[in-house]
Amino acid sequence: MLGLVVGLLVGLGVAGALWSRGAPADSAKAETAQAAAAPAAPAAAPQAAPQRPLVSSTVFKVPLEDSPTQGPADALVTLVEFTDFQCPFCSRASASVKQVMEDYQGQLRVVIKQHPLAFHARARPAALAALAAHEQGKFFEYHDKLFANQKALDDASLETYAKEVGLDIKRWKKSLADPKLAQAVDRDTALAVSLGAGGTPGFFVNGRFFSGAQPIEVFRAVIEEELGKASLLVKEGMKPSDVYASVLAHGVSAPPPPPEPPAQKVDLGTAPAKGPSDAPVTLVAFSDFECPFCSRAANTVKQLEGEYQGKLRVAFKHQPLPRHANAKLAAAASLAANEQGKFWEYHDKLFANQTALDRAALERYAEELKLDMGKFKSALDSNKFDAQISADSAQGHQIGAAGTPTFFVNGRPIVGAKPIENFRRVIDDELRKAGVAAR
Repeated sequence: MLGLVVGLLVGLGVAGALWSRGAPADSAKAETAQAAAAPAAPAAAPQAAPQRPLVSSTVFKVPLEDSPTQGPADALVTLVEFTDFQCPFCSRASASVKQVMEDYQGQLRVVIKQHPLAFHARARPAALAALAAHEQGKFFEYHDKLFANQKALDDASLETYAKEVGLDIKRWKKSLADPKLAQAVDRDTALAVSLGAGGTPGFFVNGRFFSGAQPIEVFRAVIEEELGKASLLVKEGMKPSDVYASVLAHGVSAPPPPPEPPAQKVDLGTAPAKGPSDAPVTLVAFSDFECPFCSRAANTVKQLEGEYQGKLRVAFKHQPLPRHANAKLAAAASLAANEQGKFWEYHDKLFANQTALDRAALERYAEELKLDMGKFKSALDSNKFDAQISADSAQGHQIGAAGTPTFFVNGRPIVGAKPIENFRRVIDDELRKAGVAAR
């Protein structure tokens, strides 16, 4: 069985769901809640990018610092775990770590780093409590108590566990208040994020990353592989205590950026647009007037228009999400305003008033812009824009705009309400290709 797993990892580059998704299910909930692009129902999406291997072949520089450690300092393999005491996947993975510690006694060192996720309210207090136990040499005993009692991590329970593992409670409470423990948690969390380990649990085995509560065969396979490499180094004369530093010497401190998706051909059709028709760069937005991320991104686009005046054309496509009750009506209202030459003014009104997009409010904004109300109401009543809105949305799904906002800069996708620097980088690159000075 082990040979089969090793063969898969080395020979075939196992396609791993957790690595490809970036985080286990528990942490993925937080990422989904914070994501700039809201998911929408899939349609004819472009071909998916190939999945990354389950265990990274890249070696990352993972400093051990003063983190709690089990196993000999001269172990040939070092496993660094980033954990969260409230994460059920971490609890499950902890049992696997305990097992491989027994399986590879004397050959494996385990280092625990703290990565309490923001949506686990009691994870950080538990991490601080565990580090306070570490001050008295009882981290792993306390660590096991926490994972055995994940649903009881209130302050009183944390103190009970401290008593049960034989800590000096007065000293433990003093340690809890020491700012250096909070600094250690912040340091570990920042390190995890910088290494690309956004979710929990995250593991680095001699610097090679994988995530999630994987089957124990995965742990054993990568440990066996790293043991083989380390043994060769020792045979060549290296001290076992120098192996970890040697392996990491040529490692990297951050994951490489993901490859940019291929550029798409975006037909503007009758989409509202502004800026010169011969501008070297065209930015097409697929957007939803009820989406808060779209509103934020609209401000970014407005700033870009000022910075790249005369060089940037902006077009707007509609992608009202089904869960936004007023988004489709707002899209139709904006097209009714477009018939009277006031799309962009109306666009700004809608994004400035996202919580009021009912029919009465939409008519009020039209009146404020001095539109012909008879024409506006008649256009809105006719449902004449349904086909255009549906066509925009279908086109978005076909070229990979699965959520809102999604932008295409000369066909190059930018997903979500990204920082303005992300847009500038792509626009400047496109201007260079066109032989035009950026700004």
